[in-house]
Amino acid sequence: MSGTPEGPVHPEPAETHAAEPALTERHLARRTAELRDYRAAFRVAQLAMAVIDENGVVIAANDSFGTLLGTEPAALREQAAADLVDLASDGRTWHAYREVLGGRRSRFRCTRRLKHADGRSLWAEVTVAPVPESRRVLLSIADISERRELHARLRHLQMHDPVTRLPNRALFFERLSAALEIAAQDVAAAEARAQYGSQDSPRSHESHESYEPYESYGYGRTGRIGLCYLDLDGFKAVNDTLGHRVGDRLLAAVATRLTECADSDGYTRNGGHLVARLGGDEFAILVEDSTGTEQLADLARSVLDALQRPFDLGGQRLSVSASIGVVERAAPGTTATALMQAADTTLYWAKADGKARWTLFDPERNAHRMTRQSLSSTLRPAVERGEFALEYQPLVDLADGAVRGVEALVRWNHPQFGSLAPNRFIGIAEEDGSIVELGRWVLATACRQARQWQKDHPRERPIFVSVNVAVRQVWDSDLVADVAGILAETGLAPHLLQLELTESAVMGSNGRPLQALQALSDMGVRIAIDDFGTGYSNLAYLSRLPVSVLKLDGSFVRGFQDEEHANPADELIVEALVHLAHRLGLTVTAECVETAGQASRLRRIGCDTGQGWLYSRAVAPDRIAELIGTEPLPV
Repeated sequence: MSGTPEGPVHPEPAETHAAEPALTERHLARRTAELRDYRAAFRVAQLAMAVIDENGVVIAANDSFGTLLGTEPAALREQAAADLVDLASDGRTWHAYREVLGGRRSRFRCTRRLKHADGRSLWAEVTVAPVPESRRVLLSIADISERRELHARLRHLQMHDPVTRLPNRALFFERLSAALEIAAQDVAAAEARAQYGSQDSPRSHESHESYEPYESYGYGRTGRIGLCYLDLDGFKAVNDTLGHRVGDRLLAAVATRLTECADSDGYTRNGGHLVARLGGDEFAILVEDSTGTEQLADLARSVLDALQRPFDLGGQRLSVSASIGVVERAAPGTTATALMQAADTTLYWAKADGKARWTLFDPERNAHRMTRQSLSSTLRPAVERGEFALEYQPLVDLADGAVRGVEALVRWNHPQFGSLAPNRFIGIAEEDGSIVELGRWVLATACRQARQWQKDHPRERPIFVSVNVAVRQVWDSDLVADVAGILAETGLAPHLLQLELTESAVMGSNGRPLQALQALSDMGVRIAIDDFGTGYSNLAYLSRLPVSVLKLDGSFVRGFQDEEHANPADELIVEALVHLAHRLGLTVTAECVETAGQASRLRRIGCDTGQGWLYSRAVAPDRIAELIGTEPLPV
């Protein structure tokens, strides 16, 4: 009897070979059915699709693809897909497409504007992706025209003013930023071309007539941007008196005339300058590729002329004017913010200069404004930081040359601008009100210093100190209380303090200022009128003011030249003023005494004291200490 070998039982080879054909047939049948289903789905799909080979040639296109382009699907076979959907028009898209065809990228998507066979255009979202387990690529296209149109309508509403239909502030700044960027790129390209043309290259020996000049950047571009920034003079009154409905109609009419002016301003690359409403009654006209300030000036003049013509709003005639700030700059190094700041500043100048006019940006005037703005913003904390110091100029007795007093002059040791004289910042301090705090510091410092000189030189006749006082100090602070408190704190006698006010501030004083001056005079403080002869010169008013001293303006003294060039009229006027002052019990100080001849003639007329460079410039306190008790100064 035969036996069966132990171990695993393997199927007979005959059985295995018999099963394989059955499995293969079923697999092929299933694959065939799947392919048939895929082709059917591909053919009837709503999404436009095409299969392309590794060379980018269309193998098959579905009905939706043909409908999208207005042609039969069969006619699309054997055509380059890149030509059908415009994939080669820019380098980045073409590179991404080739990466997918070569199997080096999984997919990419882009938006393209396509042409239908009937001539209309449509927007499409194109997607390119590889077909799995194949070297083929699937191209699918979705028509997004309606979505784009809706987006465009929404953007138009978002970027345009509903009253005037003009571009609004957001769109204006978008266009301005884009114009600056494009112009700067043009300039950089022109500079690169100029540099290449100057090098020793194969082209360097060719004619350079084809190269554009440095100032021109192609396509009529200049690399410069111009801006007219305007608002309507008195528009608020229209709104307040006639209502916002009439105001809106006026704004719409103004927008129409501005657009007409912009469109008629010669040839421009974009068919006209951009006119925008920035808000309220503010408008802007953007001039890309500006040819210079003359072009902008002509545009500004035409705008003024157009707006000065009366407006007929439903039978109601209105007349308005405008103020315009004009700015023109090279695009490189310019930002939208900087350009608008300059335009805003220039518009302010136009209004400050009288309105109904245009003003061109002036860098020097702007630098002065920026300096004033910087000083104004740092003036108040500068007092706390101890940046101010006092210098003193002697007041000399013209009879014997003795120093009778000093005038305190404040200096600002500015960390950025250096030592600043009072005329650089006193006006600013008066405008913003910081003169009150600064004036209080000057008064206290000067009184403390005068008292210190008195202590250091007890045997000498004490000198008085004269301090300038602004009108705003009288109005915005309790000057009488400040003076009384400072005198009590420092121990300085009231008769050793002299307060100087300008003639225009003192003449015509009444109410609180007059009461303050009278209280100070009753206290024993001397009151002096500074720069006498340059203001009202109401001599009759002198008898009613608590004034002790007249300080003659330097313009009179400067007329006291040598005998050969002397002006007799100046001497007669000064002599009359001195005699009148003495009859009223006042003393007279002459300012700006620079020569011995001037001092001699002033002494002969009877002037009491003199002040000027003949004796000394304004000096530090220790120099005044040296003058006290020394030989009299030359008179």
